[in-house]
Amino acid sequence: MLHEDRTKLSNKTQDVKRAIDSIREELEAVDYYNQRADACTDEYLKKILQHNANEEKEHAAMLIEWLRQNDENFAKEAKEYFFANEKNIAGLEEQH
Repeated sequence: MLHEDRTKLSNKTQDVKRAIDSIREELEAVDYYNQRADACTDEYLKKILQHNANEEKEHAAMLIEWLRQNDENFAKEAKEYFFANEKNIAGLEEQH
């Protein structure tokens, strides 16, 4: 849902919104598949559901990478936090 008049938003802002919405939807699908796989009693169906969850993770990762490539501030934060060797990533903020 847009919170502002579409005509007042740049194309870039609208594209970033599309990416963010899509990331949210992909991660929500991961959650749905994970829950269904956990509750499933048929092992073959469980494997299919787990496979589907992993496909959604791939889609989310692709969208996050697009966002990193197209949002300078997101790229800066990603560089600091993604693949951090710290277990306590919240502690990274405290070091600044």
